[in-house]
Amino acid sequence: MNDVTERETAPAEQRLPLLQMLLVSFQHVLLMYGGAVAVPLIVGQAAGLSREEIAFLINADLLVAGIATVVQSMGIGPVGIRMPVMMGASFAAVSSMVVMAGMPGVGMTGIFGATIAAGFFGLLIAPFVCKIVRLFPPLVTGTVITAIGLSLFPVAVNWAGGGTGTGQFGALPYLGVAAAVLAVILLINQFMRGFWVNVSVLVGMALGYVLAGSLGMVDLSGISAAPAFQVVTPNHFGAPQFLLAPILSMCLVVVIIFVESAGMFLALGKITGQDVDPKQLRRGLLCDAGATFLAGFMNTFTHSSFAQNIGLVQMTGVRSRYVTAIAGLFLISLSLLPKAAFMVASIPAAVLGGAGIAMFGMVAATGIKILQEADIGDRRNQLLVAVSIGLGMVPVVRPEFFAHLPHWMEPITHSGIAVATLSAVTLNLLFNVLGGTERQALTGAAHY
Repeated sequence: MNDVTERETAPAEQRLPLLQMLLVSFQHVLLMYGGAVAVPLIVGQAAGLSREEIAFLINADLLVAGIATVVQSMGIGPVGIRMPVMMGASFAAVSSMVVMAGMPGVGMTGIFGATIAAGFFGLLIAPFVCKIVRLFPPLVTGTVITAIGLSLFPVAVNWAGGGTGTGQFGALPYLGVAAAVLAVILLINQFMRGFWVNVSVLVGMALGYVLAGSLGMVDLSGISAAPAFQVVTPNHFGAPQFLLAPILSMCLVVVIIFVESAGMFLALGKITGQDVDPKQLRRGLLCDAGATFLAGFMNTFTHSSFAQNIGLVQMTGVRSRYVTAIAGLFLISLSLLPKAAFMVASIPAAVLGGAGIAMFGMVAATGIKILQEADIGDRRNQLLVAVSIGLGMVPVVRPEFFAHLPHWMEPITHSGIAVATLSAVTLNLLFNVLGGTERQALTGAAHY
């Protein structure tokens, strides 16, 4: 079979009927929207911005996320991994940016300048970082993907209980809505096939939204004040400032984003049946860096792929990159239509929680499946998995655990994915690579 035929029949090249494509794409938007708006909300509030300015930050983030998603999914020249990837503002930089927002002489323009410089730094190092793919045999990849799924679970649980800041967290109405959404998703996957399975998350969330609305959970106050149309303009807050300390901090963040993205791209490769070689990984990392570079000019922050959407790919079985490309177009449209974006933002956290429990669990299950390709019966490999997942859960269970370590380490120590990845790679090198080539074979290591 020639390369063209193989590419046409690859799962990432699936062409669904238009209506189904649109519905599955909208599922991706609904799932990642909360994360997409959270970063500009947190940073904007830390910087003391007005409600209108924070709304502008959110629209800017949606615009860049949409552009980056389209490029990552479809590819432009040497940029874009051409797999079903959703992009958005990364949480890895939040703690650093909150500190910068309160620093005299830095503020928003200093954050944007540091973001531009970090994006440029990422473009320079991406061709070298992509070679780390050889450090991710199935033993490491499976461990990292399992850790990704487990680290996302607290997010789903927080949503299901009503969300952060809820006065009665865990109240029966929140739990009931989350349970109803989860039940609908499970029932559709058990008793229905094809189209309905592909849109099961969307159906569950739609019914959950109606139920939540009947219980008074949907808040649409303020929608009339939102403009009907708004264009995001570059350097809205002023010319970027390039200051050394913020730049160094954000460059470290980009390195952490690259480590996280590498694990996510490899996970997605396993789900979609594609081999992610160094060339493909370079394309994906260049898109991360390019999106970050653009983001600084467009009034937003460092960008990376969203792990939660990997769970949706696994959950629905729809592995087409055209689905996420259309989702990117949805994001761009939402950035221009604040009222529409407001409607999406009104989805109660409990509705997202019911869907999140199923999808984030699917990510962890994928990691466990990949671990079966390694010699998990070996005691040292078991220890690698146990220690790496355990360390990855530390920032999730007790975020303050590493509070007394140097401040510059926060992008690492606040990310369970980064901690688990660094641990798994290091222990694999110690146990299996430095331990001899015969042990390297036991891990199922890939050779390039």
